[in-house]
Amino acid sequence: MMIERCIIANMSLNLIKALRMEFPSSIAFVGAGGKTTALFQVARTLIKESSITTVIVTATSHLGVWQIPMADVHIVANSALSLEENKNRILGIVLITGELDVDRTTPINEAVLNWLHHYCEVNSIPLLIEADGSKQKPLKAWSANEPPIPSFVGQVVQVVGLTGLQQPLDDNHVHRPEIFSDLSGLNMGERVTTEALIRVLTHPQAGLKNIPVQARKTVLLNQADTLELQAIAYSLVQPLISSFDSVVIASLQKDTVFAVHERAAGIVLAAGESARFGSTKQLLDWKGQPFVKAVALTALEAGLSPVIVVTGANAAKVEAALNDLDVIIVRNEDWKSGQASSIRTAISFLSSPISPTQEMPAVGFGDSVQKVAGVGAAIFLLTDQPQTTPSILRALVQRHADGLFPVVAPMVMDQRANPVLFDRDTFADLLTLEGDVGGRAIFHKHRVEYLPWHDERLLLDVDTPEMYARLIADDE
Repeated sequence: MMIERCIIANMSLNLIKALRMEFPSSIAFVGAGGKTTALFQVARTLIKESSITTVIVTATSHLGVWQIPMADVHIVANSALSLEENKNRILGIVLITGELDVDRTTPINEAVLNWLHHYCEVNSIPLLIEADGSKQKPLKAWSANEPPIPSFVGQVVQVVGLTGLQQPLDDNHVHRPEIFSDLSGLNMGERVTTEALIRVLTHPQAGLKNIPVQARKTVLLNQADTLELQAIAYSLVQPLISSFDSVVIASLQKDTVFAVHERAAGIVLAAGESARFGSTKQLLDWKGQPFVKAVALTALEAGLSPVIVVTGANAAKVEAALNDLDVIIVRNEDWKSGQASSIRTAISFLSSPISPTQEMPAVGFGDSVQKVAGVGAAIFLLTDQPQTTPSILRALVQRHADGLFPVVAPMVMDQRANPVLFDRDTFADLLTLEGDVGGRAIFHKHRVEYLPWHDERLLLDVDTPEMYARLIADDE
């Protein structure tokens, strides 16, 4: 089934949800093309739409004095003492800066930063930090001492102004164009291409520079104000998602978030003993491949990452069918208790990322273990549905990106079908499942977004030899 890509704003999405903010939260905004706008938009939304009454905004770089009125309160602080003396003023959106220097503020010093960090943690106040400057240009590169990102931040948002694309690489469109030229391989005066931008954003001395190890990394593709720029933003997602935890497409000018793209894991449930069928279903033939391998290959082709296969009964034989694939194999020792145990096994693995240097608690192939961190959703695939196509998996991932819906499921001929996508916000509930039940047992707790799909094959699973014969016959 072919689908056309058309980005439509989802009104339920805002920057708070798009950034998956957790509280208390310290977030640094870097880059160009809307950092200050993004920072204050987050602050205003927090005050307006939550029970939070105070958000502190500060900068380890310079701010323009014309930006000060975006806050409710402005406090100039050069020491912890000056902040202590102004505690009673900290309410609403509070901007903390250094002294004024003609038409700009000076960065706060380390003592002020440390005080703010401690004060915000103790009082559960969001701390939003602008951590570099761009002189109002849509794109930028970084000097040797940039960006000054505090080591304690939990998230770094790399802002990009899409209007800088296809513009000449010069001082009118790019802050520090000479450095951008060195990093991207473009000559001065050449038009900035998407390929050049990707090279800069994924460079360890540019878009990934000085980001603390523990910080969640987000690219905010701003200024997607036209259909053309939205399409360009969408083309940037896949090249960026391997280096960042999420890619957000937005128009801050229109206060609109179009999509939030994150890595989606594929979880192949292959632990059952196939008692009803009478032989190991995972190893049945589908177009020259064992069922389990065909399903894993489909997940890999769709771009799911990582792909995890949960084994149990007949584990050695099932795992042997996968020994040349870049998948992670996790054994479920409790497989006899039912499907819920396999779901818990997989989600526990995803929820507890393992360092590549640690010993694996499972059999694994390839380097997929390095990709576990940063997963935003998981799709459960059944080994008795080898007819599942990459197109439905991609469509589920895209629909999830449009709204970060808790659950996304196909709807075929007014019937709910598999496979089903679960947002990471549902993982805690999936871990509570018991017995021979699947993810549908938590549908009553979460909104289910149904994706209309015109492929009746998704309604067929192989429970009996007769169903297998039908599957083969339908494919001929």
